[in-house]
Formats: sequence, C-alpha cells, structure tokens
Amino acid sequence: MNINITFPDKSVKYYPLNISPLEIAESISHGLAANVISARVNEKLVDLNYQIKEDSDFELFKFDNEIGKEVYWHSTAHLLAQAVKEFFPDIKVAIGPAIENGFYYDFDKEIPFNDDDLVKIEEKMKELAKQNLKYFRKEISKEDAIELFSEIKKDYKVELLEEIPEGETISLYTQGDFTDLCRGPHLPHTGKIKAIKLLKTSGAYWRGDEKNKMLQRIYGISFPSNKELKKYLQDLEEAKKRDHRKIGKELDLYSISDEVGAGLVLWHPNGGMMRSIIEDYWKKQHFENGYEIVYSPHIGKSELWETSGHLEFFTESMYQPILVDEQEYYLKPMNCPFHIIIYNSKKRSYRELPLRWAEMGTVYRYEKSGALHGLMRVRGFTQDDAHIICTPQQLDDEIEKVLIFSLDMLKAFGFKDFQIKLSTMPEKAVGKKEDWDKATESLRKALEKYEIEYRLDEGAGAFYGPKIDIDIKDALNRAWQCSTIQFDFNLPTRFNMTYIGADNNPHPPFMIHRALLGSIERFFGTLIEYHAGNFPIWLCPVQVRVIPISEKYEDYAKIVNSKLLNSEIRSKIDFSNEKIGYKIREAEMMKIPYMFIVGEKEKDSRTVSVRRHLKGDLGSFKLDEIISKIQQEISEKI
Repeated sequence: MNINITFPDKSVKYYPLNISPLEIAESISHGLAANVISARVNEKLVDLNYQIKEDSDFELFKFDNEIGKEVYWHSTAHLLAQAVKEFFPDIKVAIGPAIENGFYYDFDKEIPFNDDDLVKIEEKMKELAKQNLKYFRKEISKEDAIELFSEIKKDYKVELLEEIPEGETISLYTQGDFTDLCRGPHLPHTGKIKAIKLLKTSGAYWRGDEKNKMLQRIYGISFPSNKELKKYLQDLEEAKKRDHRKIGKELDLYSISDEVGAGLVLWHPNGGMMRSIIEDYWKKQHFENGYEIVYSPHIGKSELWETSGHLEFFTESMYQPILVDEQEYYLKPMNCPFHIIIYNSKKRSYRELPLRWAEMGTVYRYEKSGALHGLMRVRGFTQDDAHIICTPQQLDDEIEKVLIFSLDMLKAFGFKDFQIKLSTMPEKAVGKKEDWDKATESLRKALEKYEIEYRLDEGAGAFYGPKIDIDIKDALNRAWQCSTIQFDFNLPTRFNMTYIGADNNPHPPFMIHRALLGSIERFFGTLIEYHAGNFPIWLCPVQVRVIPISEKYEDYAKIVNSKLLNSEIRSKIDFSNEKIGYKIREAEMMKIPYMFIVGEKEKDSRTVSVRRHLKGDLGSFKLDEIISKIQQEISEKI
C-alpha cells in the first residue's frame, strides 16, 4: 500500500506505508540524508525514524533551519546531562532546553561547577558523541513515568510530570544509560554532534522563580563541523567587545545603580544627549508623516486596567497598586488604554479618520532579577508607541505608509539588513475571522507591493491580531527585534470604540499598534552593539574634539570651538595638561568622530589639522572647508 507525501513546493510523491523521514531523504539524495536532522509530518515534528502511516504534508530540516538547530542543540543538552551524570552520579537533573544560541542544562548541585569541571565534562561529551549512541524514544503512561522518576529520585521531573494533563502522551528519550523526560524530537544518534563547546556556568532559580532553589546551569553550543564552531567562537569574542554594557561604561552613556534599583536606567550626559537627538528626530519624522503627539500619565486607576484586561492577563508583570484617595492605582505597563480613553473622550466621525497618535511613553513592568540584562531587559522603559485608528477603507493605505515609515526610520540609524516576519491568526484568538483575514491580507499586500522579502509564521500572531515584526541583523548576523506593526481586535471591543459612518450609524474602527524603535532603552543598547560604539556622526554626543598642542594655543582652540558651535556642530576642547599623543588616544577611546589639532602652524594659517576616528590623519584644512564637509556628513546621516 502506498501513501501520498506532499512536499513544501506542493509536489506529491508516492511512498510505501510506514516509510520513515530518513528513508524519504535517502530517496532524494545521499547528501540530504547525511545532513537532515528532523522532519515535520502533518504539522507534527518527528524523529527521522518515525513511521508515516497516512497521506501527509512533509518537510525536512537541516542545521541551517531554526527548527533543525533547535533539535540539534536540544539533543546536545541531553548529551551534556549524560556526561555530567558520569562524574556526579547522585546529581539531580532539572531541565535542558535549546535556546537562541545553543543550549543549557540545570542541575541541583550544592557546590557550583568550576572551570576544571567544564573541561572534563566537555571531553566526556565528545567521547560519548563518538560512540554513536542512538536516541531511543519510548511512550508510557503518566503514572508509569511518575513511578519511574520517583524511584530514581528525579524530583524535578516528577514535578513537571504532575502538571501534565491526564491523557497527554508522555515520552522518554534514552541514549546509552541516560534517560530523560522529553517531547522530542531528537537526532538519530550522538555521532551527528561533531563540535562541542561548553561556554560558562551560572546560578539559576528552578523555573526562574526566586522563591525556588538555586540550581547550577551549564551553557554550551554545538555544530556539525569544527569550522562552524570556530566561526561562532570568533563572533562570540567580537560580541564581547561590542557588549553595550561594556561600551556604555567606557563612553559614559548610562548606568544602573543598586541605590536606585535593578532594571532602572540612569542616562548620563553623553547618553542623554544621544537620547535627545533620537527623540527629536523621532518627533520631526512623525510630524512629517502626519502623526500627532499625545501624552499620558504614569499611573491609572485599577478600573482602567480591569477594562483593558491587564489585571486579568498581565498582572504578574505589573507592580503592586498604590492607594490614592482610597482607590487603587497602578503604574502603567502599556500606553494603549490611555490613547483609547482620549479617542473615546468625544464622538468620532469617519471624516476625522485616520487618526495617528504617537507617544514616547514611559512604562513599568516587573521583570525577574535573573532576566534583567543591561538596557535590553529593564523594569522601566520608554516605548515609542503609536496607534493608528482608521476605517476599513483606509486600511491598505495606512499599512503601506507605516511599513515604509518603519524601514526608513531604521535605515536613518545605519541599519541595513532586515529580517521580516508576518504572523497570522493563532488557534485561540479574539475578533471576527473576516476582520483577521482583511487585516492579514493588508499586511501581506503591503510587503509584496514593495517587494519586501518576508517569512510567513502561520498561527504565530498574538491572540488579539496579526502582525509584522521587523528585526535588524548586525555584523555578527544577530537579529534584534525593533519595529512591530500589530492589529488589535481586543482593546477596541473592550472599550467599545466606535465612529459614526457616512450612514450615520456607529461602526468599530480598525486599530493598529505600532512601535518603530520599540523600547528606547533596548533600541539604544542595540544601537551601541550594532555600531560597536562607532556611531553615525549625526548621533554622536561630541562630534569634534578640539585639541590644542599646549596652553599657548588654547585661545585659538576657543575660536575654532566657537565657530563649530555656531555651525551647530557639537564640539569640546581638551584643556588637559596631557601630552598630545595621550589626548589623541583619549579621543580615539571615546570614539569621537573628528579631532581638530591646533598649534603654531594652524594658528598662523587659520587652519586645523584633522584626524578621523579609525582612519587617522586627514591633513590640514581651512576651517570653513572642514566645517562644510562635516555638516554635509551630518545632514546626509552618513
């Protein structure tokens, strides 16, 4: 008996009943079979030895695919746990997922792992990998699984099992003498894991909750070849150099102080200047694109958050209420409800629409201390929110405008390479299906009209609307999420938003959430790492440093500096008593784009000797000539 196998390109081939994904791969090519990692059969991810028993949609995954990487790294996490158990037989294993770059595994161990432990565990993993140990899958009942893990005192697995609903399939995976609770799928055998590196160890609370026990976590990475591992480790070293926390301190941009509170950012003058430049540009561009600016308070009554649903669905990320006039108020986690209240403050006509309202609104969300990370994950941040409220007839035009606006805004900050995703209706969603279809089609048409390459992520939209996410990719090929264009069919219904149409009847508007930069704090951290602190000149807090060779030339330096400031170029004089070589090195360390060095010759000829950061000496220039050049560079946002 044959079954139909439908491939992603919609081609159909006939295969025998009970054929496996690996056998299908071998029928296509030996090269594919050697590199394939996992498969999807009718939307279900499966092992390569899975037997296909019916007509199926079918897709294979290699390491160059995100799904392939996840299976590869999760399989390596199991190998890590097996190796750790070889040295510490009584250790309790917790969880070991794949993450964005690699994997980790958590262990219940009183004494933390040290560097020597990591070296010997890594060697044991390589040894086990070479043994080509097969990953065997076994399905058992929940009761049998609890009994098994209770007997071998795997308490953390028992806790996870007890939370699994009755009747759900429980699967175990075994390689060698190590068995773990896991949904899978996994690699066919450990021999596919060719290159391994354990990166670091740290403490981690069980299930991320500070009230639970502190476990010991080991992070690692693995690849199908040593060449790929070497490239990753080189990129990792470069990433360390670009770390926004390191550069932020070196350039005196910002700090986070325990005296103020974890996750709360203090912007220093240099960072404050850059933020002001970013916000001024943001505001100017919004005015030019037909937006109006609104402002909202930092707190709101509990009734507001009850209506919005935040107290029901988002309460874990909100701070405890404060009591004002015997009423509970909450720090705002989002700006959206305030904008809706402004909209509902009077009756609206279709003639007023579309409305485009934007706000740089500071919001507060509780993040667990273990999740905080520099500027990327904080507890207080400013969101560049905007809401577009329009009629169905205006929808396509508004989506096109906001999509191009988003990309143009990011390009102005030097970003060039984008990764774009269109996420569609999930299984559980609010709103009418016809509205979802219209909104999704509007997003798709805008992307295709401008020939923008994107990836369709079926069923990955939020429960309240489809969306476009725009990620930027940096020199290390890392993706950073910035812009999002998100429909909302939830809040307009909760707040009963309407407009009076041409038929004199009320109609619900379409509402689009839109963030171009996202969180200003996270955007700033991304900007630092993307440019490694070598910012485009228009963003630099100091664009020119004037360096007199000695005290004798400070008066001329003041003349030069004054001319720069009058030309709207941000400039400062180095009045220190250091030698000229030290002053130049200091300016280079601070990544100041231009240095104007002045001495006897420059004073007499009314010129400046110019150095460019990372390029060195550019020669002697008349002051007006170099000022004109810098002004052009600033205006063109080079």
